[in-house]
Amino acid sequence: MISDRHVPTQQPYGTAYEQMLEKVRHEGAYPTREQADEAVRLVLAGLGRQVTGDERVELAACLPLEAARVLTAQIPDAQPLTGWEFVKDLAARSGASLATTRWDTGSVFSAVAAYAGRDLITRTLHQLPTGYALLFGCAELTPVA
Repeated sequence: MISDRHVPTQQPYGTAYEQMLEKVRHEGAYPTREQADEAVRLVLAGLGRQVTGDERVELAACLPLEAARVLTAQIPDAQPLTGWEFVKDLAARSGASLATTRWDTGSVFSAVAAYAGRDLITRTLHQLPTGYALLFGCAELTPVA
């Protein structure tokens, strides 16, 4: 029997995105590439709601195309979230625990930092509210009053 239903085929990811997924999979100890992909999409969408201006454009430019699309598809929030609020927001959106979401965030941000480099991450952290440095695996230094 011949069916006229069209079964969509999944487009293969670009090599750069595949490499990013493997980095996240390794960093986060995810058993499957699909789980790494879910984490990347969740965290980058969240980051896209937080980062604005030149840093947003530069982050998108250094990421693989698929990752850049996820980041830039989001409209930045009018009121940026602190790092802890960011994790809580992602946990609420995904239905995952706070601990799992914190793990996912660190795993993805580690890959983002590798693509972006120290200078861009430092400038991005200066733009964001407190709490993101630790998510990126950096020390959060506060000025002495």
